[in-house]
Amino acid sequence: MRSIAVLAGDGIGEEVVREGLKVLETVAAVTGFKYTLEHYPYGAEHYLKTGETFPDSALRAMKDHDAILLGAIGDPRVETGMLERAIIGGVRFGLDLYVNLRPIKLYAEHLCPLKGVTPAQLDLVVVRENTEGAYVGLGGIMKKQTDNEVAICNMVWTRSGTERVIRYGFELAKKRGKAKRVTLVDKANAIRPMDLWTRAFAAVGEEFPEIERDHAYIDAACMWLIKNSDWFDVIVTDNLFGDIITDLGAMLQGGLGIAASGNIHPGKVSMFEPIHGSAPKYKGKNAACPVATVNAVQLMLEYMGDPEGAGLIDKAIASALGKKKIPSLRAGAIPTDECGDILVEEVKAQATAAG
Repeated sequence: MRSIAVLAGDGIGEEVVREGLKVLETVAAVTGFKYTLEHYPYGAEHYLKTGETFPDSALRAMKDHDAILLGAIGDPRVETGMLERAIIGGVRFGLDLYVNLRPIKLYAEHLCPLKGVTPAQLDLVVVRENTEGAYVGLGGIMKKQTDNEVAICNMVWTRSGTERVIRYGFELAKKRGKAKRVTLVDKANAIRPMDLWTRAFAAVGEEFPEIERDHAYIDAACMWLIKNSDWFDVIVTDNLFGDIITDLGAMLQGGLGIAASGNIHPGKVSMFEPIHGSAPKYKGKNAACPVATVNAVQLMLEYMGDPEGAGLIDKAIASALGKKKIPSLRAGAIPTDECGDILVEEVKAQATAAG
């Protein structure tokens, strides 16, 4: 029996999570996957009522689960970034979720903004370091709003933190069994301390002689992702550059309406989420696309040991998008609950086809 914490959060979070859980229930009925859910209230409404963002007790409670399903965090009534740092950042850093796993997979050719790119040419995974780099928050501003204002941001990498995420990337390439290639993306030519990444990549790579090693600077990697996306298998990179390249990848696979991520500490409680924001203007309108959340459920099932269920979701999404039963991933193209119903029926169809 697996235990799942649910943080629906703000804006469209509750609506898309509802559909994700609907698909999860259908999959579990087919595969026999057993789970329990515990819902948590943290987000804007809770903060505005109580003044509480994400207490230490909530983080401790998260540790008692196998996985966390997050909807979205952020509300225009609350200071920009405050809830995101407290809740999303609190979970990522508090639980040491050092891998941000971002699959970039094209399900249907018509979704890609690039002409002639097929699903076979866009199927890669970005492994983004999730707890170091520029986002650790070291730095600040002094003499604000004066002519002598100074802003400082320190990028911090450790050898242990770098090695462990690189090793995860190599192990993933081995497991995927595709091109068996890991590409390190950095900017060590201009940011010389990133030589730490270069050396760690070389050292860890020696442990995986069957996996090809490749390298690209972040600017070149963005260019090559557009020009030759089929070259990439697994990309491993730091926090900031991973944030950049994965949003580019999301657009190539069809937009924020389909992209999901896992925030992972192997063997421990990990968090799964759609990468879109809370989109407050669509809240309560039954207009948001839930496919990204369903994709997050797929990642969560894979992580929790139900590859059969994850595979059913993957095939269901591919079928629904390929046949244009879900005509668009844009908000308002199809009602949120109707989109969820389509995916439920596709899961059932895929299960029947599999025998």
